[in-house]
Amino acid sequence: IEMECRVLSVQSHVVRGYVGNKSATFPLQVLGFEVDSINSVQFSNHTGYAHWKGQVLTADELNVLYEGIKLNNVNHYDYVLTGYTRDTSFLETVVDIVQELKRLNPKLVYVCDPVMGDQGSMYVPENILPVYRDKVVAVADILTPNQFEAELLTGRKISTEKDALEVMDLLHQMGPDMVVLTSTDLISPHGGQFLVALGSQKMVRPDGTTSTQKIRMEMPKVDAVFVGTGDLFAAMLLAWTHHHPKDLKAACEKTVSVLHHVIKRTITYANKMAGPGKRPSPAQLELRMVQSKKDIEYPAIVVEAIVL
Repeated sequence: IEMECRVLSVQSHVVRGYVGNKSATFPLQVLGFEVDSINSVQFSNHTGYAHWKGQVLTADELNVLYEGIKLNNVNHYDYVLTGYTRDTSFLETVVDIVQELKRLNPKLVYVCDPVMGDQGSMYVPENILPVYRDKVVAVADILTPNQFEAELLTGRKISTEKDALEVMDLLHQMGPDMVVLTSTDLISPHGGQFLVALGSQKMVRPDGTTSTQKIRMEMPKVDAVFVGTGDLFAAMLLAWTHHHPKDLKAACEKTVSVLHHVIKRTITYANKMAGPGKRPSPAQLELRMVQSKKDIEYPAIVVEAIVL
């Protein structure tokens, strides 16, 4: 019998478009994972549009859904995946659920994208930071902050690659064995049109000593605002680290390559739809996820990770 690999994904849901669970579920399913989704919000579309409507799941309602799963004795998971959350009590409930699931399966891997802000400004309430810093990071196994979020969590500024590597080590000390800085303001040797991402994985050798693998990646920047790419990144990192548990370089290359293909297909389509000289609308910039199915399954490697 094929072993099944099951993910509990607690993220946003939108009726139209791709963000949160909509960004994570299809790619994970395509790669053979069973995905159980809890929708932390249900909105008509993402909030980058002119209008949006919908409902928000409370901490109590989250608990009720988990209780149902538990009563039927089907609360066995291999992975938990979480992203954007605005509410502290909701996030604390997630931590409780993760801790209980880890007691039931000590091998469970919690992939956490600590979504708080970007480019020096927070887009969640400030009281969510201490919950991430003091409670969530401690139970996370894989953490995918951007530079700003990593700085918030450690209280350290990043100006150089050396700073960034030290910040990743500090985050390891706080809990997670794998940390990927999904985007930084570091200057690429290849020039300003490249985005620098860094990764670090702490591994225990058979004799009990630890070693750390660190990598750097550079991705070509695209002049457009995409929504849902961070959620896709975390989901693909979950999938590819599952397939390459001891090879951070391979997992990150495949993850970033999937993103590259999806974004390239999306911007090509959006520009065509918008017409010459016009900026595409949020609706035109929705990720071309279904159209990228083959790239998700078999990503051609377009970014090479440098081992540091």
